[in-house]
Amino acid sequence: MNDFSELEDQLRKLRPAQPSPSLISRIEGALAEPETLAPTSGVVPSEHRFHFNWLSLGLGLAAATALVFFAFVRLHEQAAQTPRTASTQSSPAISTSAAQLVPAGLTQVVYRTRDEGVHFPTSAEQPMRRVRSRTRETLQWRNPKTGATLRISYPTEQVSLLPVSGQ
Repeated sequence: MNDFSELEDQLRKLRPAQPSPSLISRIEGALAEPETLAPTSGVVPSEHRFHFNWLSLGLGLAAATALVFFAFVRLHEQAAQTPRTASTQSSPAISTSAAQLVPAGLTQVVYRTRDEGVHFPTSAEQPMRRVRSRTRETLQWRNPKTGATLRISYPTEQVSLLPVSGQ
C-alpha cells in the first residue's frame, strides 16, 4: 500500500559524515586565537559627530524674514487703500439696497441617488420603480453696486415613481 516504504528505509539508514581532521584543527585554532576585528578592506569606521550646517540655517532665516517683511508691507498697502470713514444708514436705505440684489446663479448638486426597487401601488395599473434623489440647491444673489453677495443653500429630497415596462 505504501509506495514510499523503500525510500523511507533508505532515509532511516543515512547518517551524517564525520568532519575532516583539517576542519576540526582550523576550528580549534580559530577558537584559541584572541578575538580581533574583522578585516574591513581598508575602510576605517569613523566616529559619528553632529555637524550643524550654519549656512542652511542662515539662508532659511533670511527667507523667512523676507516673507514676513513682504506680508507686512502688503498689509500696510491694503490698509492705506481702504477708506476709514464710517457711515450710518437708516432702515429705508437698507431695504432699498436689499431690493438691488440681482439673481446671480442657481446650483443643484445631486449627491446621492438610490434605486429603491419595484413597487406595486394600488392606484396604478402597472408596477413602478421608486428612485430617491438627494440634492443641495444653492441660490446666489449679487448687488452690482456694492459687490455684496448672498448665498442660500438647502438640501432637498425627491422621490420619483417611474413606470416599468415589460417589453
